[in-house]
Amino acid sequence: MIVHTANAPISLLGAQQNALLRALSREELIALFAHLELMPLAAGRHLFDVGQPIDSAYFPTNAIVSLQYVTEDGGASEIAVVGREGVVGVSMYQGECANCTAVVQTAGYGYRIRSAVLRTAFFDGGALAQQLMRHASALFAQLAQTVAGVRHGSIEQRLCRWLLDRLDRSISNELKVTQEMIASLLGVRRESITGCAGKLQEDGLIEYRRGTVVVLDRSAVERRAGSCYVAS
Repeated sequence: MIVHTANAPISLLGAQQNALLRALSREELIALFAHLELMPLAAGRHLFDVGQPIDSAYFPTNAIVSLQYVTEDGGASEIAVVGREGVVGVSMYQGECANCTAVVQTAGYGYRIRSAVLRTAFFDGGALAQQLMRHASALFAQLAQTVAGVRHGSIEQRLCRWLLDRLDRSISNELKVTQEMIASLLGVRRESITGCAGKLQEDGLIEYRRGTVVVLDRSAVERRAGSCYVAS
């Protein structure tokens, strides 16, 4: 089924590339069609910044969005990541401001919906409300895991967890990313990431070439990540 909106046509199959939307009944999903807008999400695009009012939410399909905590001096550390399993930018009350910054890390597409529309649908109840609450719970668990990893995990474990988080939301085992980006988001020195990535490559777990990481042995990467990683 294809519904032509004021923007790009929205299809049932296309919207169901996002797992949260796919969990809705056909009737509930079709009811959202008039409010969904298919958007190209370019790498580096800020969907919202900390302190800004949240006026739209995004359901990624093949894009990956990094949620980052930004310090007063402009430093940023990743606190969570969202891909095709969820939604970014849910606002539960009018005028709510973002408590983090959302940056598209892997380019792709997503469906945008106005916060007011999503808020109304949430308070109407049903499967959408249940899925949004489940996703909020999963994000909190991911945040808790991030905090525990910073406190107790080694840099290698945190790097492996970071790679696995992307693999869970990617359609291939190839990730477009630089060591500088990983180091920045993990809040560690680039040299530390270079050393850990080099060791993983020597052991045959990954292949790294400038700007690209290919995970060759996911199971081994999971073992290296240890308790820092639990699939989300």
